[in-house]
Amino acid sequence: MLVVGENINASNKSVGQAIANRDLDFIQDLAKRQEEAGVDFIDVNVGSSHGSWVSPEAAMEWLVQAVQSVTKKPLVIDSDGPEVIRAGLRTYHGDKVMVNSVNAEPDRIQAIGPLASEKGAFLVALAMGQDGIPKTVEERVAACDTIMENLKPMGMREEQVLFDPLMLPVSVDATQAAITLKTIESIKARFPSAKTIIGLSNVSYGLPSRGLVNRAFLMMAAAAGLDAAILNPLDAKAMSYVKAARMLLGKDAACRSYVRAYRAGTLAD
Repeated sequence: MLVVGENINASNKSVGQAIANRDLDFIQDLAKRQEEAGVDFIDVNVGSSHGSWVSPEAAMEWLVQAVQSVTKKPLVIDSDGPEVIRAGLRTYHGDKVMVNSVNAEPDRIQAIGPLASEKGAFLVALAMGQDGIPKTVEERVAACDTIMENLKPMGMREEQVLFDPLMLPVSVDATQAAITLKTIESIKARFPSAKTIIGLSNVSYGLPSRGLVNRAFLMMAAAAGLDAAILNPLDAKAMSYVKAARMLLGKDAACRSYVRAYRAGTLAD
């Protein structure tokens, strides 16, 4: 299972302030700590505006440069704004990169798809359209069909796409966890070469002991076929669950990575 570190996101007040103030030490320390925790990708998100920023495009350019100066881990260029994504990709150097995100809205596909295709990027695709998050598994998979049908003529291959089945908080609707799990299974059956990804912390929003809920759902999603998770890698227990899931799903030959982590003292019960 791939781990995308979620911590460099302007929705977090301290991170937003650090980006606005161009606090290089703060951002670079956060990037290095995520790398040390074992992430596969580091997400970078500047939000739409913050404080006295001249522009989110300029903020993204600065952020990509700041993070890439201290880590070789590939980045996820994450934004609602196509021009912000364009700025991030223009600044980025490296063979591997991910874009977050596109959905089934025609305008969104036409704006983001070519950027990802031109860069040869992986692309997160949300299983939703202009009417918001569908209520049923079937409607979410239909949105994925629409996305894939439109991406292929742009030169995007199925294996470049990571479908996000979408996870609404169970505190709002107790059926959401089951719907997401079934959507993961359906997407994996429908698009065998594509991958699936979720924003893990969404499941526990509004609940106490959120880490417990997140980690429990992570294991359930892994069993359903989840390939990647956007999570807090500084949660040692969550990262330990990732290692355990990889092993239990037969993706850790002879349990070597798990045992190596145990010997290094990085596993947390």
